[in-house]
Amino acid sequence: MDNHNHNVETENPNHDVEDENNVREPWNFWIGLLVGLLTGGLAGAVAALLLAPQSGKRTRTKLLRQGDELRQQAAETVEDAMAQARTNVRHAQRDVRKQAAELEQRGQAILDEQKDNLATIVEAGKNALQGNRA
Repeated sequence: MDNHNHNVETENPNHDVEDENNVREPWNFWIGLLVGLLTGGLAGAVAALLLAPQSGKRTRTKLLRQGDELRQQAAETVEDAMAQARTNVRHAQRDVRKQAAELEQRGQAILDEQKDNLATIVEAGKNALQGNRA
């Protein structure tokens, strides 16, 4: 039975692709329509702005105001990014200090352990020397 299914798949390898295309076609139509409407609306808005019966002074004022708004938004975005960067730096500094303190504690523990080992060795050496003299 597997051979029969395999042969069917071999006979029409594009069967799955055709099914996917049939399912996608309605979505492609609606997505294309939506993109077309949005593009047309945007083009219409730009044309209306450029061709509106406003005086040159009025249009320049409007463009200057919009430019100021964009500059203000850009400045706010930069300020937000800088604040986030400062916060990230503070967190990194805190993490580094914490890791440094942990490393210092581990290093101190290893040093103390080695001192104890050395003291034990020295004591054993003293005892061995005293045992040889006696």
